[in-house]
Amino acid sequence: VGKDVDSIIRDLIEVAVKQERETAMRRCQTRAEDAAEDRILDVLLPGSASDNATRQGFRKKLREGQLDDKDIELDLAAPKPSLEVLTPFGGNAPGMEDMAEQLKGLFGQMGAGQKKTRKLKIAEAFKLLVEEEAAKLVNEEEIRASALANAQEMGIVFIDEIDKVASRQESSGAEVSRQGVQRDLLPLVEGTTVSTKYGLVKTDHILFIASGAFHLAKPSDLIPELQGRLPIRVELDSLSVADFEAILTSTHASLVKQYQALLATEGVTLDLQPDAIRRLAQIAFEVNERTENIGARRLATVMERLLDDISFDAPRRSGETLAIDAAAVDAKLGALAANEDLSRFIL
Repeated sequence: VGKDVDSIIRDLIEVAVKQERETAMRRCQTRAEDAAEDRILDVLLPGSASDNATRQGFRKKLREGQLDDKDIELDLAAPKPSLEVLTPFGGNAPGMEDMAEQLKGLFGQMGAGQKKTRKLKIAEAFKLLVEEEAAKLVNEEEIRASALANAQEMGIVFIDEIDKVASRQESSGAEVSRQGVQRDLLPLVEGTTVSTKYGLVKTDHILFIASGAFHLAKPSDLIPELQGRLPIRVELDSLSVADFEAILTSTHASLVKQYQALLATEGVTLDLQPDAIRRLAQIAFEVNERTENIGARRLATVMERLLDDISFDAPRRSGETLAIDAAAVDAKLGALAANEDLSRFIL
């Protein structure tokens, strides 16, 4: 509560600076790699001319990876010390957070420019040298200015679980605290200026998106001022069977892929047939309809129940391929899905 909401904008500008720095370093990646190669060759072939045939031969071997396992000693920039500054009242007192940032910057610069001799493989040394050379080529002032502009003009803040701070009619104990959080958020959403270590950030053009389940409260339970600053409301439909099926098959780290990778560590190959995935999606949908609708979280419980015996016996079934079809899913989960008492599925 209080100045803590300003940390939302501070986190946003940190992300913007990180993205801008990564973009700038990618632009000068080729120049950084050439400089890193020269530094390695200077150690391997001290005093050799840049156009020397031997040097060019070593450069070719370096680029082909033939020298990756060789050891080399290099002077690399010493890592910056990690420092945490403890402030009174948890940093909530006026000016304390800004003072802490200034102290971190002051002590962090004390070791700047120091070198440390390290012995490591050429492959690892090359990566560190590329990062070090790229950091020399980028302009930190330009990065900060561009990051500030991007955060102010294209920043997006997503506030999840907004319903948890909505005032509910039947409860009264924490109403003051809930309304206090809403009133702290109000200036950010309306438009204010937040002080960060990179400069002042105006929130006038930052897009704020809030979401919540609102199963115990209603959007109208938010204070009127905050409702007025979030004028566009969208109600999402519940997940359908097709949605559950897509979550199991199309997502980057789906539960199916996770269980396949987990069982593969024991030498077991898991083959979930398309009809089995369809049946799992149907069961998850039915359980959500009959009990509390917890969305895609239901899939984790259903999958765990389907594969708990297989996971337990996996060390003794190494080398086997387990094919699971819709009939196997019904045999394991059919009776539970048909039973009205589905307490074991409740997370």
